[in-house]
Amino acid sequence: MTALALPNFIEGMTIRPRRLRRAAALRDLVAEHRVSPGDLVLPLFVKEGLTDPVPVASMPGVVQHTRDSLRKAAARAAEAGVGGLILFGIPAAKDAHGSGADDSDGVVQRSLRDLVSDVGDACVIVADLCLCEYTDHGHCGLLAPDGTVAEEATLDRYRSVAVSQAAAGAHVIAPSGMMDGQVGAIRDALDLAGLTGTAILAYSAKYASAFYGPFRQAAESAPAFGDRSAYQQSPANSDEALREVELDLAEGADAVMVKPALGYLDVVRRVADAVRVPVAVYQVSGEYAMVEAAAARGWLDRRRAIAESLLSIRRAGADLVLTYWAVEAAEELLR
Repeated sequence: MTALALPNFIEGMTIRPRRLRRAAALRDLVAEHRVSPGDLVLPLFVKEGLTDPVPVASMPGVVQHTRDSLRKAAARAAEAGVGGLILFGIPAAKDAHGSGADDSDGVVQRSLRDLVSDVGDACVIVADLCLCEYTDHGHCGLLAPDGTVAEEATLDRYRSVAVSQAAAGAHVIAPSGMMDGQVGAIRDALDLAGLTGTAILAYSAKYASAFYGPFRQAAESAPAFGDRSAYQQSPANSDEALREVELDLAEGADAVMVKPALGYLDVVRRVADAVRVPVAVYQVSGEYAMVEAAAARGWLDRRRAIAESLLSIRRAGADLVLTYWAVEAAEELLR
């Protein structure tokens, strides 16, 4: 290993990095990275037809919201200084076409109007765009007769959904279906509809991960057959992530995302070094559930584990962190 080159005037001196670690205030003063409430985005689930919030068993503290409880949760997040909210909807009825996704009176569209009215000046309101919550088969697009996703037909649906969500007030559309050309299709549709000010946060590097299980319970979006490996990225690849990011930016993305976080911090670093747009990272449901489960058994310090995980994502290069701990972190852990 090559020795670190030191200036002549300190050669031979005793260097003691621990001097800057002696006290908490000193460590804070020289910290290289920080997480602030404004860096965080809170994922929220709203389900049509509920009279009371329904806890998600695999994600302690997370619920499927009613329209009213969603508004209360959003108000709390805004009061805590959380930078954004991303909304996922579960309709009362599903079909092969995912008809509820672009319904102007659908569960997400109604809730988007609520959130923009209530907290739209304090928080960025993001609409996740996918069909898996709305289709009866649970895949992210329309199916061809052979059971594969029909990409062109799916892009037509994405165009319609994007316009519907933006018309309901979403500041940002976040397409998560991983269809080739989805960003360009959505950008064109938004511009043709006169919604040129609506930004796109692309799920550019979304991996086929085992860590999505609890989310699929919360969003009721598990595939009825097969899996999503044919359109999500392989965990073995990182160069592919850079190609996906490059394509999405060329199609008009305003920001890009890496998902999940924990196992993909190397990808986060590579993407952050390669682009000059905001990089978001989704700390996904499985990451949340692991910490909560271990902490419930006394196997780790919950508060420290949450804070350390958020800091590691920022240190890897993320500008924004989507996390189910956003409100707790903003209210307590980052104070």
